Amino acid sequence: MILSLQPVQVATNSDDAESQLVFADGFLVAVLVRLSEQHGADAGKWFLEAGFGPVNPVAPSLFEDLGAARLWIIRQLAAGS
Repeated sequence: MILSLQPVQVATNSDDAESQLVFADGFLVAVLVRLSEQHGADAGKWFLEAGFGPVNPVAPSLFEDLGAARLWIIRQLAAGS
């Protein structure tokens, strides 16, 4: 599986605009948004704004960095196949 990220700006109606589209083998599987300073201690962490297929979580997902988010997405995709 080839996982790739594409930086984008997402209109979230907040200061959280820095985002990444996540593709697995060319299919969009997730949208990650970097939390802004308005989130206090969570500022700079990555939030799963949207997940598709096996990446659609039961509960909201928050990640320390993009590496942790990528690992979680890979595990979700592997478990869903």
